[in-house]
Amino acid sequence: MNFLDGHLFPENQDKLVITAAPYGPEWIPSDFPEDIPVTMEEQVQKAVDCYNAGATVLHVHVRELDGKGSKRLSKFNELLAGIRRAVPEMILQVGGSISFAPETQGAAAKWLSDDTRHMLAELDPKPDQVTVTVNTVQMNVVEHMDLRDIAGTSLAEPDNNRAYREMIVPAGPGWVEEHVKRLTAAGIQSAFQFYNINSYETVERMMRRGVYKGPLVMNWVAISGGMDAPNIYNLANFVRAVPDGAMLTLESSMLNTLPINMMAIAMGLHVRCGIEDNLWAQDRKAKITTVQQIEQLVRISREFGREIASAKEAREICKIGVFYDSVEETLARNGYAPNAPGRQQGHLRKAA
Repeated sequence: MNFLDGHLFPENQDKLVITAAPYGPEWIPSDFPEDIPVTMEEQVQKAVDCYNAGATVLHVHVRELDGKGSKRLSKFNELLAGIRRAVPEMILQVGGSISFAPETQGAAAKWLSDDTRHMLAELDPKPDQVTVTVNTVQMNVVEHMDLRDIAGTSLAEPDNNRAYREMIVPAGPGWVEEHVKRLTAAGIQSAFQFYNINSYETVERMMRRGVYKGPLVMNWVAISGGMDAPNIYNLANFVRAVPDGAMLTLESSMLNTLPINMMAIAMGLHVRCGIEDNLWAQDRKAKITTVQQIEQLVRISREFGREIASAKEAREICKIGVFYDSVEETLARNGYAPNAPGRQQGHLRKAA
């Protein structure tokens, strides 16, 4: 991205798009019973509450009545239909893992099979986005957590902690390419989850080869444990590679979430919050609900002078429903230099 003179002025920035992640598949209801919805009615209402607080993108997982993360696509269909009726303008973004929660005590925390995740392209009603991971990577979500972050929660239990510590995201090249093709064919936007510069570069090569022809909408996921650490050096390195036509949301975990989101607000980027990312207020004296986290970001953004995007504006910023007809159009619309004629496609080449 080109940060030119005046880039910190709110009049030169898009309005802020807030993604809410209120379903938190790594937690069980007893970890935060005041804010973990279990019944279908409660899960739909949580979406309504997030929307009313200012979030225009909803990161969707779903629970069974026993409180466990559901791995049934029929439950996703039921929740998506309920949310569509309740808040029809909200951007619905289904989490591409479906649910990574262990099936039973002591079982592995793992993503579902390639074939099962491909079936997200067949959800009905279809979501606006499905998150797409790129390149197989460790996803040790507890690596940078402080012991105080998980004290008194299920993540402090040795078997459960070990399960999440050993979790791996399976996202090999064959699966990724097939997945984005299926999502595109279904009219669903690929919301890329980039864990470092390497996964981002893989998608640029995919675009240069014509595998993906759509807007570059993405999260920088700074949760450590195989993914980027939340620091300014990693962020600056990542952002320098991103073209001006992209839509970038920053994401982190626990007490890193708010500072990273404040950086995003100041820089003209976008934010994600919710109990999937963080349970605690910054002083750790109390847990903070997803709605409270959204309201906090709304207040901070307005202090910066940056207004919050409406649902209609968020759809325009995310380019929901937009796809391109050619490699050339894809590169131009996303702000990339064109492919060099006669050279191997997929080689990274930036404009001077």
